[in-house]
Amino acid sequence: MTTVRRAYERGITTLALDAPERRNALSARLVADLADALREAGKEGDVRAVVLTHTGNTFSAGADLNDPPPPDALVALLRQIVELPKPVVARVTGHVRAGGLGLLGACDLAAASHEATFAFTEVRIGVAPAVISLPLLPRLDPRAVARYYLTGEKFDAAEAARIGLVTVAGAAGEAVDDVLAPVLDGLRRASPQGLAETKRLLTAKVLDTFDRDAADLTALSARLFSSAQAREGMTAFLERRDPSWVW
Repeated sequence: MTTVRRAYERGITTLALDAPERRNALSARLVADLADALREAGKEGDVRAVVLTHTGNTFSAGADLNDPPPPDALVALLRQIVELPKPVVARVTGHVRAGGLGLLGACDLAAASHEATFAFTEVRIGVAPAVISLPLLPRLDPRAVARYYLTGEKFDAAEAARIGLVTVAGAAGEAVDDVLAPVLDGLRRASPQGLAETKRLLTAKVLDTFDRDAADLTALSARLFSSAQAREGMTAFLERRDPSWVW
């Protein structure tokens, strides 16, 4: 049984992360299933764009601490989204945490409902947002990302739009699909070649970051997740208590 649902309508393939009982955490299986679904969508000539969304009230809670994907598998998935010859549009109506924000950063466009919330929680469990920085740092406001990386604070959809994490945020009471409608209409009117080559222009600097930093950040992620502080942080998270370093 797959952890990614697929649907198609008028040139748009929708891929929905579908492990709500695990808050769509990035398990080895979900990462593999999403990579497979993206690969198929990328090959289909009648697909103009891919919408990446979710079931349940969480887009993704980040890495699955019980079944984490290898860091190189997550790097490969993020690069696959960036390199896909079709635009990938995130549709968010719930919470996004840690590694889930890497998926947003890799997408070309993102729309979030007023109710969506975001947080880079890695520092609170003893690690760093290493691998997900590959698509995020080239696209986010530097001062804002420093604050949210270092503090782990939660922020709302309007702030996510201000700092460049999402393209557009819905107002209170506004459906995210209403926000997305003109975006998807524009993509449906574009030629496949035009979309592919324009995306190539837009993602060139992001891919330069992958080429330069992916190996080092993958190694950093592996080292941090195997450290004593990370073990304490993850244990505290699973036990719903503060880790030992909290004042």
